[in-house]
Amino acid sequence: MLALLISLVALSIDAMLPALGDIARDLSVVNDNDRQLVVSALFLGLAVGQMIYGPLSDSTGRKPAIYMGLVLFIAGSLMAATATSFETMLAGRVLEGFGAAGPRIVSVALVRDLYEGRAMARIMSLAMSIFILVPVLAPSLGQAIMLVAPWRMIFALLVVLAICGVTWLGLRQPETLRPDDRHRLSLGRTMRDIVVVVTNRRTLGYVLATGFVFVAFVAYLQTSQQIFGDLYGLGKEFPLYFGGLAAALGVATLVNARLVMALGMRRLSWTALIVAVAVSMLFLAYTLAQHGKPPLAMLLASFAVLFFAIGMLFGNFNALAMEPMGHIAGTASAVVGSLATFMSMLGGGLIGHFYNGSVTPLVAGFAVCTLAALAAMAWAEAGRKIDEN
Repeated sequence: MLALLISLVALSIDAMLPALGDIARDLSVVNDNDRQLVVSALFLGLAVGQMIYGPLSDSTGRKPAIYMGLVLFIAGSLMAATATSFETMLAGRVLEGFGAAGPRIVSVALVRDLYEGRAMARIMSLAMSIFILVPVLAPSLGQAIMLVAPWRMIFALLVVLAICGVTWLGLRQPETLRPDDRHRLSLGRTMRDIVVVVTNRRTLGYVLATGFVFVAFVAYLQTSQQIFGDLYGLGKEFPLYFGGLAAALGVATLVNARLVMALGMRRLSWTALIVAVAVSMLFLAYTLAQHGKPPLAMLLASFAVLFFAIGMLFGNFNALAMEPMGHIAGTASAVVGSLATFMSMLGGGLIGHFYNGSVTPLVAGFAVCTLAALAAMAWAEAGRKIDEN
């Protein structure tokens, strides 16, 4: 159930990727790079929504906040499905992202209510291993729908899945936030809690590390259809290559779930991040030598290693950021998710805007972002050692 609720975001992104060209054509988009806004708009709604649902869930309980998000998600999906202009499409995507923020962020708080530390990292990794099937299969699913129906039917599928999520949550999941642990919804209290989160060096450091890694990954999401479909001319084969690389993320989350209890979040994160920095730097030098279009096999091999490393990071970074925040898990989860998403939307959009018919901007983005994430993790861990002393 957790995987289904979280996967609505990924499905809303990845199932759309094969349709971006058709959406742009049908809604009269002039600039080719503007098709990326179909992805960016969802992240905008997601970033704003997370700041609201976290404090709301601390006040009303986890389930009501998730219900609210799923209803808004359905409304945004219907709006996008019936759009006759690109502006209406983007407005629907913002609302869709705003709604998806509810199940996405409150589900993490729900897990934090029941688990902490390495146990939380293990649960999140297991959920992510199921969730990762969505990026593997979603583009092919979107492509399959487009073979027999218009791209608008992809949004109809999202509506059906959201209804399934509402039903499953209502029937199978008890409320995890006890009435005695709930806080009265107050702007002043929320602002104080936000200050607690952003002034905690450990939490902020891991938020920044997550955000930097997410920036590079979002840039890949936004430009992958153009890179594989246009630059390498893969066309309808694009979902197969996208899914194959997404599988590397899935394998990494499974490996992380098995190793994290024995080796710990920090050791695994250090190792994965150092590997990501080394591979991205080396591949950037190779890409420049190949004038921005390395052989497809080299691109796939390098990205597979990068995505495996990234897959080891997401669950661990989230758990490490939340580790000191058990007393305000809902608000903390909202701030952590929102800040990382804002970073990814702005940074990923900037990198995507520089797409120029080569992979150089994307590979350079990975190199810079993984190096920045390494610096942010080092800063967070220095703060932890100061606290312990």
